[in-house]
Amino acid sequence: MSDPPNHRDGSAGAATGTDAGKIARSIGCSIAGSIVGTWRLATTRAHDDAGQPMRAPYGPVPMGVVMFSADGRMVAVLCDARPQLPADEEREYSSYCGAYTFDGTTLVTRVDAAADRSRLGGDQVRRIRFDGDFLVLMPPPRPWRGVMQHREMFFERIA
Repeated sequence: MSDPPNHRDGSAGAATGTDAGKIARSIGCSIAGSIVGTWRLATTRAHDDAGQPMRAPYGPVPMGVVMFSADGRMVAVLCDARPQLPADEEREYSSYCGAYTFDGTTLVTRVDAAADRSRLGGDQVRRIRFDGDFLVLMPPPRPWRGVMQHREMFFERIA
């Protein structure tokens, strides 16, 4: 298995890229079949506009799951899994679900439930790429402590 930078535990994941392709073809899925399944957050990373590394999203111990069903529904739950945080930090947490479309590079989810009310009824757009056996979700850049942050979340297939 190819490891992403900063891979937390070095675990092998449940399916290789070749297996994932076989699974998608065997269930007769379209291009969305390449993401259908349950994926565990393995690691995260971020950089600024100049490419300089930034604090990892969801802290040094990220935890989360994203699930994509073959009928076009998804759910994502991500958080900082540290039991205690430094006094100057807030725990990052994100969750939402809804109907999705995927064209091979762009995931669009029409949100119908979310921890953040501002997401309700709107679209969450993520670029997706595969890095070895990892599905990499990349949300649009966002301001973080006065700097534009570009995030990458690496997921490994577990089911």
